[in-house]
Amino acid sequence: MTSEFSHLDNLGHATMVDVSAKKITTRRAVASGKVLLNKNTFKMLTDKRIPKGDVLATARIAGIMAAKKVGSLIPLCHPLPLEHVAIEFLLSEELPGVEIVATASISAKTGVEMEAMTAVSVAALTIYDMCKGVEKGIRITDIMLMEKSGGKSGTWKRRG
Repeated sequence: MTSEFSHLDNLGHATMVDVSAKKITTRRAVASGKVLLNKNTFKMLTDKRIPKGDVLATARIAGIMAAKKVGSLIPLCHPLPLEHVAIEFLLSEELPGVEIVATASISAKTGVEMEAMTAVSVAALTIYDMCKGVEKGIRITDIMLMEKSGGKSGTWKRRG
């Protein structure tokens, strides 16, 4: 049985993709997600009055740490020596809530999409954890890859 999927061997079993023959290229991925809060919680967050402390600083560190551990968290992902991870928080009174944007980059044989999306996910979970004492109905939504570059497939950007 020959597999057309790179994560399956000839018998159809899940396997780690062999990237040994791939060329090292500069790779970058950007992911985003949202944490939706009620107006009171959003105001407490922006006024830095959440009882557990500095929510966004803690979420930034958690997201960066999570990106560095993707190879241990997601089966078959290659452990990567990330060269840069950045997390940006956009506070939106309109949502109300926080939009999280994470960027990961590396020079390697495989991409960093999972690292960027994991950074967003764990940053969002950290915001939830730090705010849950104030609000139980917090929602985490719209975690997605926004763009990626590098490698054989080149550049991809989400439209709309």
